[in-house]
Amino acid sequence: MISARMSRAARAVLVLTASIGVAVAATACGTQKISVSRSQPSLYRGAVLFNQRCSGCHTLSYAAAHGSAANVRTAEFNNGPNFNVRCERPVSRVLYAIENGGFSGAIMPQNVVVGQDAVDVAEFVAKYAGRQAPTVPGAPICTAEPIGSISPIASAAAASGAAAGGATGASGPTGPSSKKGAAAAKAQHAKSQRAKAKRKP
Repeated sequence: MISARMSRAARAVLVLTASIGVAVAATACGTQKISVSRSQPSLYRGAVLFNQRCSGCHTLSYAAAHGSAANVRTAEFNNGPNFNVRCERPVSRVLYAIENGGFSGAIMPQNVVVGQDAVDVAEFVAKYAGRQAPTVPGAPICTAEPIGSISPIASAAAASGAAAGGATGASGPTGPSSKKGAAAAKAQHAKSQRAKAKRKP
């Protein structure tokens, strides 16, 4: 509370200083911006979509997204992986996760983006995820891993799936190692569903 003894000029200066402080603090909040060049339209669009649809649960600084738990002790059930440090390659694996609600299907909604939007997000995540991963002896370096590509057939199927009302379009990962990963993810999902069923009274 401002003292009654304080001069009118001193009160004005105090109020002005406090107002400036509040304005500076308010403008500093949420000022991080998407740091993907607009000269790469599909990657920039993927970053914007990631910020809009995925930033509530995932962290990826290139999309100004901070949804992962900073501390595992304060994590909530919907805090997703921190893609600053988690490598997500190849791009077909990312598209599979988008279409199927991650790899467990427990929290992330399926088809959070569809069609070309899903392809753009998948390519953005595959390119920018894992760039801040710590160096671990013997572990592969994310930026040295191949990004891969989404086949034109899968891309066209994704687009037709979006045109058909949001049904999943692309058929997920392609290639022998990706098919093994998809089968492992499906097996893990089935296992988690059985565990949930056992826990119910």
